[in-house]
Amino acid sequence: MPLSMVKAGEENIIRRVGGKEETRRFLENLGFVTGGVVTVVSEIAGNLIVNVKDSRVAIGKDMANKILV
Repeated sequence: MPLSMVKAGEENIIRRVGGKEETRRFLENLGFVTGGVVTVVSEIAGNLIVNVKDSRVAIGKDMANKILV
């Protein structure tokens, strides 16, 4: 299921990162790698604040839809 559908506070394992090569590389540089742990901190109008690799990152709904957990 896409990261955008995860409830706040749930810890999830990243199964796959989709999208174009450029998008995948961008998300990998932020810490969204297959097998990594991601936790949604909060969600506002589809945009997410997540904890990934001991950092807080804000991503838009379109990016969150490309990250499968």
